[in-house]
Amino acid sequence: MDRAADSADVKHLEEFARTRRGVEAFVEPPTTMTATTVVFVAHDGEWTRRRVRDAAAAHGLARKLGIPAYDAQVVGYPQRMRDWNRKNGGRGA
Repeated sequence: MDRAADSADVKHLEEFARTRRGVEAFVEPPTTMTATTVVFVAHDGEWTRRRVRDAAAAHGLARKLGIPAYDAQVVGYPQRMRDWNRKNGGRGA
């Protein structure tokens, strides 16, 4: 597995949420290659992905930031994220 989540990951997510409107969190389960991750998606579809300790930590961070959090495996990703990817070559922030 790759590196674990660290404070820089959390700071990046906090900054993203602070500087964008309409941010929602989509929690991704761990895989054999990566730790648990969370994708923050802004109102315009701009997004960023970072590692988190676990799903509970991701949901806790979202609560702390006052943004909704969803399990990506259950709800999928919003259309605005796919639109952003199409316009920006699939790159998040």
